[in-house]
Amino acid sequence: MKIPENLRYTKEHEWAKVEGNRAVVGITAFAVDQLGDITLVELPAVGAQIKAGDTIGTVESVKAVSDLYSPLTGKVLEVNAGIDEAPEKVNENPYEDGWMLKIELGRPDEVGSLLDAAAYKAHLANLEE
Repeated sequence: MKIPENLRYTKEHEWAKVEGNRAVVGITAFAVDQLGDITLVELPAVGAQIKAGDTIGTVESVKAVSDLYSPLTGKVLEVNAGIDEAPEKVNENPYEDGWMLKIELGRPDEVGSLLDAAAYKAHLANLEE
């Protein structure tokens, strides 16, 4: 399972690619695998203020509806309109075309509380035991 080294992760299976005071956010390949074929993604509106750990939307699949949690606090700058029309992009490549939103960080210090790739891999290994 692909776990890019340059991203940060939550235990709820979201990822964040932090670049300066901004971050791109999505769900991990593990989450995609657990959900199955994604049919709908509901995201917050551009301009919305979001807080780390809060529910910010839902991901619907043929198997279930799951909450989407914000990995970081900030302001939504952009949502991926491409997944509105083609939610399967999340299944095909959750780390590239399947990203969900871009945020301006309100609390850059929170990045340190996210898991790095090695810690996320260890978290997944614990889930399988």
